[in-house]
Amino acid sequence: MAGFITWNAGGETIAIRKDLRVPMRDGITLAADAYQGPEEKPRPALVALSPYGKELQALALTTPPQRRPSPMWDGCIEAGDITRIVKEDYVHVIGDLRGSGYSEGEHIGNYNAGGVSLGEDAYDFIEWVAAQPWCDGNVGMVGISYFGSMQVLAAAERPPSLKAIFVSGGHYDFYETTYHGGIMWFMPRAAREGRGGDSGWAFTDGVKSRMLETFSGEQIKQMVATRLQDPDVAAWPNLVHTLTYPKNHEAWFDIVMNELDGDWYEERNPITLASNIDIPVWLQLDQGRGWTLDGTIELFNTLKGPKKLDIGPYPPMQSRPFIEEHDKMFRWYDYWLKGIDNGVMDEPAVNVFVEGSRTNVTAEVWPPKEVDYTNLYLRPRRKLSTEPETMGLEYAAPDGFYQAPLTVTDKVEIINWETPVFEEATEMIGTGAAHIFAEIDQPDTNFILRLWDYAPNGKRQLITTGYLKASHRELDEERSELGSPIHPHTHTEPVEPGVIEEYVIRLYPFANTFMPGHKLVAELSNSEPLVDEHNSLLPPDAFHLPVGRPVTHKIYRDAQHQSRLVLPFTAQA
Repeated sequence: MAGFITWNAGGETIAIRKDLRVPMRDGITLAADAYQGPEEKPRPALVALSPYGKELQALALTTPPQRRPSPMWDGCIEAGDITRIVKEDYVHVIGDLRGSGYSEGEHIGNYNAGGVSLGEDAYDFIEWVAAQPWCDGNVGMVGISYFGSMQVLAAAERPPSLKAIFVSGGHYDFYETTYHGGIMWFMPRAAREGRGGDSGWAFTDGVKSRMLETFSGEQIKQMVATRLQDPDVAAWPNLVHTLTYPKNHEAWFDIVMNELDGDWYEERNPITLASNIDIPVWLQLDQGRGWTLDGTIELFNTLKGPKKLDIGPYPPMQSRPFIEEHDKMFRWYDYWLKGIDNGVMDEPAVNVFVEGSRTNVTAEVWPPKEVDYTNLYLRPRRKLSTEPETMGLEYAAPDGFYQAPLTVTDKVEIINWETPVFEEATEMIGTGAAHIFAEIDQPDTNFILRLWDYAPNGKRQLITTGYLKASHRELDEERSELGSPIHPHTHTEPVEPGVIEEYVIRLYPFANTFMPGHKLVAELSNSEPLVDEHNSLLPPDAFHLPVGRPVTHKIYRDAQHQSRLVLPFTAQA
């Protein structure tokens, strides 16, 4: 087999075309490897594109899949199970994005927002693959997270040879990828720079900061000085270092410098571009990553063509190398790329795994059942009740907690409220909200709300989360609905210390049945433990920027200030 390297994987012979050069329309070339069976014949191709490096993806041939919290879990090995793809008689083509790995060109800013559109490059890459003698002209895509986002960006450009996509765990709202409710999330730092076991981007001299390319040195100096006035940022050494020395931190520097939503994030937002997609799309995500599930559902609702929404069980993170969901993927691609009538399109469009009952609910829309939003009010002695408080503030004194900065303590203060144990199975599916009336003694804080399902034996599982930076409390009144608040995050409004404000926190989509004997516990804090039953299962650095100043929080729950959860109860079967 001239031009091939051969590899034997568990009895499966794989023929590898190494270091292919794929031409783009502006003359630069992208690097790629192609994996296929030993027989020389045209096959459908599955394309995987990212800035993580094709050589890293090749470790899927030699590295057993790892699950979190294994220290060997590398969140950047995401292009799929090479051996399985070849066994299913597809060509697996893995490429380095412009400016990364062994590819030419420049990558300016996150998702190359300051340079050539990644969707445009994906179009050229896909059409080149389709024209090769080893491809039969039918192309799909594969891979999770960044690879998943690339699928949507590619499909929005409508390359003729791209017949369908299967997206698992993609990121879509680029602002929400890093700022949850306005609170900075550190996981994208690990994915870009390589932290805590993640390998990060395959950086080259072609990776550049969009901020540094756009603004003068004097402007950057002034903007950095302004950003460092935020005491949360100033209290975190890595952020001070990144802002002071942005070289080799270009992608993370751009994120840190843009703490508000707007054109910077929206111009290439996959959800905005999704209305251009006219090919079949399967969207898959497991529970426990609410910020991503929110975007997945929004993308599903935007798509116009054939589509599937598949929400799987907890825990939130799949193996690395990524091997899950391949059975579903091949059913999808066998139908759309190989023309095999396997009945996949006869099944409901929406499939949701419900935690607790561990059952599946199917429908044609999300949410898959009719929802009756129900209030659970915060009551004295840390209780949750369907009955509101009738006493005024003079009798129903507030709850509260004081959080010292994590520069002087290791303890995260958490206040909680809980329901009585459920006497019968109680199902909730959908988004939710928390209306918290609070008074703080600083101009800003974080509100981090986590809802847990507690079993009688004391074991617990996280059900959903909500995040809101106090200065981002403004609501988008036109888009917000009962149980589904939307915040624009386009500007900040400092809090007047000592004034009671209502903070409406979005609770990310979830599906859970509280079984008899279980109870719901809501935890509120302004930071979060770095290690607990849930956070240990997330990627490295998956925590939020702590508040950099001491804050006292009073949580009001009297007749005039009815702090409450608004949750998506479903009709009982």
